[in-house]
Amino acid sequence: MGQISGLVPCRFLTLLAHLVVVITLFWSRDSNILACLPLRFTPEEYEKQDLHPFRFCRLVIALSVTLGLFAVELAGFLSGVSMFNSTQSLISIGAHCSASVALSFFIFERWECTTYWYIFVFCSALPAITELTLFVAVFGLKRKPL
Repeated sequence: MGQISGLVPCRFLTLLAHLVVVITLFWSRDSNILACLPLRFTPEEYEKQDLHPFRFCRLVIALSVTLGLFAVELAGFLSGVSMFNSTQSLISIGAHCSASVALSFFIFERWECTTYWYIFVFCSALPAITELTLFVAVFGLKRKPL
């Protein structure tokens, strides 16, 4: 039982680390947007790459969806639905730790915007989907959270 209790603070810290890196990326997204543009670009192209909807590489949209998935995961964690579920904790720890490292490289190495979507799918969407599955199991099917 001692190993499972150690997962709870580790999961919380990796969640917060990923959240801090995503908020930092909101502040410093300019260099990543410049990496997506050609060498000569207009201000309209920059604005389109940053904010305009319906394009694969829209960093603000991707970061906003990531923050929404954080809300889902933190709600499940702090409400106790998945706090002591060791499978969800291990998935979350692995995904958010990987995301923190990958997004740090994303910021410092100025990777293209499209790379964020791969990090998003494996490191934000996957744990949020498993969290939603636990929500359905606990509240919809009336099962115990463990």
